[in-house]
Amino acid sequence: MRLVIARCSVDYTGRLNAHLPLATRLLVHKGDGSLLVHSDGGSYKPLNWMSPPCSLSPEEPGEEEAIAGVVEVWRVTHKKTGDALRVQIYEILHDSNHDLGVDPGLQKDGVEADLQRLLAEQVDLISDGATLVRREYPTAIGPVDLLVRDADGVAIAVEVKRRGDIDGVEQLTRYLELLGRDPHLSPVQGVFAAQEIKPQARVLAEDRGIRCLVLDYDDMKGIESGIPRLF
Repeated sequence: MRLVIARCSVDYTGRLNAHLPLATRLLVHKGDGSLLVHSDGGSYKPLNWMSPPCSLSPEEPGEEEAIAGVVEVWRVTHKKTGDALRVQIYEILHDSNHDLGVDPGLQKDGVEADLQRLLAEQVDLISDGATLVRREYPTAIGPVDLLVRDADGVAIAVEVKRRGDIDGVEQLTRYLELLGRDPHLSPVQGVFAAQEIKPQARVLAEDRGIRCLVLDYDDMKGIESGIPRLF
């Protein structure tokens, strides 16, 4: 990755035309060929950019450009559309290259799979003395996230979401209907577990006899921040 801080102007031509007047900016030229033009504001979003597949070619400034003080010109051209980003550089204040290696990608924390795993390890949050029967318990329309039994042996089907909405309640309702047909499980209780449960989903769940469990992900990981609440 090449990082250049320069006084520059930028022109974009293609499906639309855009112009950035002369100012000091950060130019980021990545290993995939892309170029991003950043200012010292506007958060993460660049002022202009060219996404791959594209190529950067240096050009000699024209006579009028040289007279105006342009010392270097970059042309970045998209290989499929022909759109072009032309950067007129008047002064380079910083220029460095960095090998970042292969990035492993974003690893999300707190996704539904993480919540399901933690809740399977902490089934007492569902009911005191509960035991786990199985994760991903199969039904004819797909697996319910958790099947547990409480201290009295009553089966409880648990659907786990990051954000609980009406669709999740409907999904659990369908699972409960199917599981309730199994004489080895019936009657089956339902628990709708999520980090956040929308009010409409809570009303629907309670109307159908489904309990709602609000999960505190940090607390479940062992980071003190609160206690899951069972309503």
